[in-house]
Amino acid sequence: MLIRVVAERVLLSVAGLVEEVVAASQRGGTRYPAIAEDPVLYESDRRLSRTHLVHWLTANMHHPGRRVPPYVDEETLTFARDLVRRGMGMDDIGSWRASQRAAWRAWLDACFEATDDSADLRDLLDISAASMTTFVDDTVAVLSAHIDTERQELARGAQAERQATVQLLLEGAPISRARAEAKVGYALTGDHLAAVVWVDSLDAASSLEPAAEQVMRACGAGRRLTLVASTAALWLWLPAGRAPSVDALEEVLAELPGARVALGRPARDLEGFRRSHLDALAAQRVLARLGSARSVVRYEDVQLVAVLAADLAQAEHFVADTLGALASADPQVRATVLTYVEERFNASAAAERLFAHRSTVERRLARADSLLPRPLADNATNVAAALTFVHLRDG
Repeated sequence: MLIRVVAERVLLSVAGLVEEVVAASQRGGTRYPAIAEDPVLYESDRRLSRTHLVHWLTANMHHPGRRVPPYVDEETLTFARDLVRRGMGMDDIGSWRASQRAAWRAWLDACFEATDDSADLRDLLDISAASMTTFVDDTVAVLSAHIDTERQELARGAQAERQATVQLLLEGAPISRARAEAKVGYALTGDHLAAVVWVDSLDAASSLEPAAEQVMRACGAGRRLTLVASTAALWLWLPAGRAPSVDALEEVLAELPGARVALGRPARDLEGFRRSHLDALAAQRVLARLGSARSVVRYEDVQLVAVLAADLAQAEHFVADTLGALASADPQVRATVLTYVEERFNASAAAERLFAHRSTVERRLARADSLLPRPLADNATNVAAALTFVHLRDG
């Protein structure tokens, strides 16, 4: 049967089709900016898109033309739960229809390649269009029902009240400090340092709480406000006026496989509570956009890179123009230049940080100057930003 033949062909190129479907969904709906900017939710959404595509295609290979039941597994239910925790739902049908259109275009191309018989083609398109539309409708209905159930469960707990209050604070809503403090159990005056703790795989979810505890200790804080952002992520606020060093945090997280941390900048009072959190989210997005394997990032270290990472194509041009041959030079030479700039052009301090002799540092700096399009002294800020970008991108 033609449907089986077409399904087999499309399944062979499903990896590329998944990326097209996910990209279309981001353009097609209002809920997707929040998902696209969160690495944990984005990856869950991408995996589910692949699961649903493969499920529909496989079902049509085994039972061509029959109604395909929704595929609901534990990961699907977890995704529904995470959407509820972020205040999202399935009401944005535009995203689903955009995904459906992208999948349909690929299916349509494969149908025209499979036959040039007009009668067969008409039947093939009629049956498969009804099947795909019904499958999407049924899937949305099932997920909506699960989300409604999760909302009811969440509404019964204190976590829901805390979640709602924090969301109001982050949105700048007019809520009194005293009322907000009573709801969240955390003082909103003084210094705040926000952090996002997450894992890339649910298999490592057991590392989340221990990692949050280590972040609190590294910051010298005695308490923290913790919000469960998703099954694979926690949002933290700590009454701390400084961020620990990346090295210090990497050391304590080494025993917690898969745990990752993004830190905002310390800031004060209600506005600081909000701003530090937005910083932490921005730092997390930098790692996600660059595909970086780094386990710890501080916003203050990647603020300029965050701007660059918003347009990766332009960022790569910036790196090439700024670094020239240094972009592909010995990583030790690049690390020396970056450390030298961070140590305010003090070769002795850079040597101490790098556990190298001062003369070694000076030789590496001379080598870097010979590779750079412009001398380091004339373009230090751009060189440091470009090197930081490369350092994060390459892990």
